[in-house]
Amino acid sequence: MRKVFVKTRNVKNFIALINSLQQKYEGVSRIGLVYGEPGLGKSRTALWLAAQNDAVYIRSANLMTGRWFLEELVEELGEIPRYWTSDLFKQCINRLLERPQMIIIDEVDYLAGDQKTIETLRDIHDKTNVPIVFVGMTLAQRKLQKYKHLYDRLSEIVQFKPFSVSDVQDIVAQLCEIEVTEPAIGLIHSHANRFRQIVRLINRLEAVANTNNLQLIDENIIKEIMKNDSRQSYENNKGAKYILAG
Repeated sequence: MRKVFVKTRNVKNFIALINSLQQKYEGVSRIGLVYGEPGLGKSRTALWLAAQNDAVYIRSANLMTGRWFLEELVEELGEIPRYWTSDLFKQCINRLLERPQMIIIDEVDYLAGDQKTIETLRDIHDKTNVPIVFVGMTLAQRKLQKYKHLYDRLSEIVQFKPFSVSDVQDIVAQLCEIEVTEPAIGLIHSHANRFRQIVRLINRLEAVANTNNLQLIDENIIKEIMKNDSRQSYENNKGAKYILAG
C-alpha cells in the first residue's frame, strides 16, 4: 500500500476552513468547527493539518478539566506548566501573543459539558486572536450551541460527510498498488464507507492479488471476499451462541 495522504472532499473542505480562518482580518472571529460521524478521517486530517501549519494539536480526553487542558496547552507551547490555574492561563496568553499558533482541539465533545473550559477557550481566542479549530462527533455542533458567546464566534463550520463513490475511487486509486475496476469500486463503496474499513479492504485486496499473481481486482473478487466475510461472521456468531448455550 502506498503511503499517501489522500485529499478527499472532506479533507479539502477542512483545508479550506483552515485557510479561511488564517486569512480573516483583525477583529473577525477565527474559531471553526469540524464535525461528523466517526471513521471519516477527522482526527487523521486534523493531525496532518496541524503538522502542515505548525499548529498546536490537543486531543481532549474523558474527565478532562479546564486546568488539565491548560496544562496540556502550556506543554504543547513549549513551556513548563506552573501550579496555579491563573498562572497557567497567563502562560498560554503570553506565549500565544509572543508566538501566535493555531490551536486544533480534537474530541471537543469531551469538553462540551464543562462551561468553564469552554469559556476559557473563548477567552484565549479573544485575548490572542489565534485561530482555534474544534473537531468533534456528530452532535458537537448541537452541544456547543448552548454556549451562545462561543457559538456566535464560530465563523467557519464544516461537516464531514460519508464518502461518495468518487471519494472511494480516489482513496483506492492513490493507496492501492493493484488496479481496481470501476464496478469493484462501487461494491467497495456500498460495503465499506469508513476510512479504516477501506484501508483494511485494500490490504486484503493486495494480499489476494500477490498470492494469486493478479494485476487487476474486479467485482467478482470483491464479491468473493464479502461472501467469505459473511460466512466467517456466521461461523463466529454460531460459535458464540454455542458457548452461551453451553
